[in-house]
Amino acid sequence: MSGQNLQNGLTFRLKAPATERLDLSGVSPAKLANLSSYDIASMKVGMGRHALTLGDAFDISGSNGDTITIEGSGASLDFAGAGLCSGTLRIIGNVGTYAGRKMTGGKLEIRGHAGSYLASGMTGGLIHVSGNASDNLGGILSGDRFGMAGGTVVVEGNIGARAGDKMRRGTIVVRGQTGEGAGTRMIGGTIWAEGGFGPAPGYMMRRGTLIGSKVERLLPTFVDCGRHDLVIVRVLGRYLKATLGDLAPKPMPLFVQKIAGDMATIGKGEILLPAG
Repeated sequence: MSGQNLQNGLTFRLKAPATERLDLSGVSPAKLANLSSYDIASMKVGMGRHALTLGDAFDISGSNGDTITIEGSGASLDFAGAGLCSGTLRIIGNVGTYAGRKMTGGKLEIRGHAGSYLASGMTGGLIHVSGNASDNLGGILSGDRFGMAGGTVVVEGNIGARAGDKMRRGTIVVRGQTGEGAGTRMIGGTIWAEGGFGPAPGYMMRRGTLIGSKVERLLPTFVDCGRHDLVIVRVLGRYLKATLGDLAPKPMPLFVQKIAGDMATIGKGEILLPAG
């Protein structure tokens, strides 16, 4: 993307590595739309005793619009895109925990790596991560009823353990491999891992679909249901291609191996792999 396009809307450039963790949940096109430059710079984002403001932590340029760009990186940048409902939030660098938390719409673009609990409680919109994502992507937080409940997440790299913990709806696409326990306690939705699943996917999953190229190790409570021509897999693949374009996963082969589970619960979930 050209430098000209990056200048549309507001741009925040991190002045130096943050001396305390920053809560960026208030930084979105909708939340800043009606604020003056002074009000934006005065917003409290620090979570430490000094309570840094946006103006303390960032050099701010541009004007309000549908796009916000944050240039700077670090594990201290938490809640990036939390509550995002419209427009685009672009992060040039890495982010900390809870990015995209309870996001309902718009697009969160992370040109780097994301920390734990990415997309927790997300119900709509698109998150695109160019690097890796840590543990509990789309997972549940204490006090929530479900994890991810809608929207789409695309991660170009690998993801950590327990992705989709108590996930209810939505789609997670991973170019690389998942960590241990992907789809733990899953209730619905889809996790599509082009690089395959790590050990023990689907622990205590009730419903939902895990699609991938391979599984490192299956739980003994999953049952091989044989080779199938599942039309729904092709329908899902075409839908994702139509909605995501180049971000969509590569199509699965005509025949897939269906593995049902977790039989330790109601057993209506499924793992779909290329049939040998």
